[in-house]
Amino acid sequence: MRRALKIVGVGVVALVVLVGLAVWNPVAASRVLWPVVENAMLAEPFLGVTSDGAIEPGLFRIEATGVSTAPIRDAAVAFLASLTPEQRGRTLFPVDDLEWRRWANISISTRQGVGLLEMDAAQIEAAFGLMAVTLSARGFETSRNIMRLEGHLADLMDDHNEYGEQRYWFTVMGEPSERDPWGWQLDGHHLIVNCFVLGDQVVLTPTFMGSEPTRADMGRFAGTAILEEELAAGLAVINGLDDGQRAVAIIDPDKTANNNHGELFQDNAVVPYEGIRLGDLDDAQRELALELIRLYTGNLRAGHAEVRLSEVVRHWDDTYFAWVGDTSPDAVFYYRIHSPVIMIEYDHQTPVALDGPNRPSRNHVHTVVRTPNGNDYGKDLLRQHLLEHPH
Repeated sequence: MRRALKIVGVGVVALVVLVGLAVWNPVAASRVLWPVVENAMLAEPFLGVTSDGAIEPGLFRIEATGVSTAPIRDAAVAFLASLTPEQRGRTLFPVDDLEWRRWANISISTRQGVGLLEMDAAQIEAAFGLMAVTLSARGFETSRNIMRLEGHLADLMDDHNEYGEQRYWFTVMGEPSERDPWGWQLDGHHLIVNCFVLGDQVVLTPTFMGSEPTRADMGRFAGTAILEEELAAGLAVINGLDDGQRAVAIIDPDKTANNNHGELFQDNAVVPYEGIRLGDLDDAQRELALELIRLYTGNLRAGHAEVRLSEVVRHWDDTYFAWVGDTSPDAVFYYRIHSPVIMIEYDHQTPVALDGPNRPSRNHVHTVVRTPNGNDYGKDLLRQHLLEHPH
């Protein structure tokens, strides 16, 4: 009894300390509490995004793509070689480590690995080199522009402790290999890249790209903007439908809140198929939808982007397009492209850092790309590999 009272007393003291910390410094309190929240959300074993809570089996297989991953491997080796032994020790994790799932698009998140802020010029060049050979030229430029807009946000907020162009961290899971599974991750506010590699196969999900604001009209990053094509292409698809089709595709005409399902710690999200089936589109509408999908799959390097697109097209008749919000030229909206092998989300969000009415606007956008049914982070490929090659 005395021991129980002692434990309760310690808990009360800890709670009082946290409440006091929250009043005195909310950001510091958030950082103290965040690891507890994070670990609680990661306690559930990985299943993957599903439409009904059950994995659809047999969707992914280990096979040759005919597209070499040697440039990615070589760049990863060069990046690791640029680090000090101490930095390398913080950056390398086992290929099946929970680190894959710790990414979080919030500025208070505890980051692991090595950050751009602590790198010298040669290390930064090597880190960007790894990004550049993994992503397409457009995907790399979008990523760098997100970083620049994060610098712009820091300038607007006059807060370079929470935000900044170099507040991004790199980790490597497994040793870069020609045959064994490995991968790398970029983690930071509004930009998350997970790249899993097995042989000549690449899985580039979950990928998160966004920004608040979405463009810089002044300051040292003036002229920088992101995701404008993704906005225009989404409107082109919804407005290319006839009235009957639009009635099916629009699952809610009112956009009043954030709608994304696949963001941080939503690895096991259950997202039903909604909207209009792409198999019901005519040729012109199909081409608009294909161009929209290509904007996202095209963030991956050439060759592997085509492999990924062909995977999506194989499930065309089981792919759905859903829309929330208005469809006018200046509309604020959400859309989702969802099939057994891909889930793409584009969402105008409510303000977080910047002042403004508490409603979604074009000044804050999030996009997420997922591989449903268990192959985010390449986990289904890794599962199959470990069955064939037990470690």
